[in-house]
Amino acid sequence: QVQLVESGGGLVQAGGSLRLSCAASGRTFSRYAVGWFRQAPGEEREFVAAIAWRGGNTVYADSVKGRFSIYRDNAKNTVNLQMNSLKPEDTAVYYCAARGTESYSTTVYSTARQYDSWGQGTQVTVSS
Repeated sequence: QVQLVESGGGLVQAGGSLRLSCAASGRTFSRYAVGWFRQAPGEEREFVAAIAWRGGNTVYADSVKGRFSIYRDNAKNTVNLQMNSLKPEDTAVYYCAARGTESYSTTVYSTARQYDSWGQGTQVTVSS
């Protein structure tokens, strides 16, 4: 497992942008597959986006496709989620998750149970 810390959440108006960052402590993050999930009040945790080992592959939920982008910043040992054209329905606590993966693997993981490390979450609120 790896310790994860999210940052970058906040309050933004509809149509605005935010960039979330997930940092891994003590490990080289490029060796992990990483996913972003979110959970709104009263709702189940849902998949948002995921990236494979070293960023070889990405996948997005249909609800965010074309608006969100997941990418690695290996120099900073982070995985970031750029969120554009935000909508009120994007309001949720956003979590990053990670799992070890084989080198050169292009597999992306889109279900929560496939991950074994989780951050504490960061709140994103989009006002209308």
